[in-house]
Amino acid sequence: MTMISVPDVPAIELGEQEKAPGRPNRARTIGAVMVGAALVTFVNVTAAIYLYRGVNDLRAIEARLDQLGQFEQRIGARIDTVNNGFQSRFETLDRQLQASFGHINGNIARLEQGQPAAAEAEMPRAPEPSAFSGTTVAEASAVENPAEQDSDGSPAFKRKVAPPGPNPSYQRIQQADGKVYYKKIN
Repeated sequence: MTMISVPDVPAIELGEQEKAPGRPNRARTIGAVMVGAALVTFVNVTAAIYLYRGVNDLRAIEARLDQLGQFEQRIGARIDTVNNGFQSRFETLDRQLQASFGHINGNIARLEQGQPAAAEAEMPRAPEPSAFSGTTVAEASAVENPAEQDSDGSPAFKRKVAPPGPNPSYQRIQQADGKVYYKKIN
């Protein structure tokens, strides 16, 4: 192998290669891609952490809502129990009041006809005030309401009250949303 050398011409070194004009450096390209990949990885990791926390918070809220539903059912059951107790007490009081009104109306009807009121059929009641002891119902009402008297001083009865009908009963209706209503049935 023969080598030709010209002393005036500079020697070319094979280790260095000239860059083509307009072509970027490979190191810069690789660096930019790595920075972009690191940025995307950071954003993905951050999003995954917040998503994980959100899912855990959602599970905790669902557990609390389940407990709230059970609590609502317990409260609803207790309210229904109280409602039923009050309803039965009101029905009992209503029956007692209707019976008392029927008894009073019967006595008033007998007094209008001039018949003495049946003393043995009287219902137990609260003690009379001392101001009216020894007076009849008509006299006591005349003293209490002097405007309701006729011209001769006897009490004026406005109208005859019909005895009350049968006691109404109630039907319990529970709707799909959990509300409870009572419908009056005769």
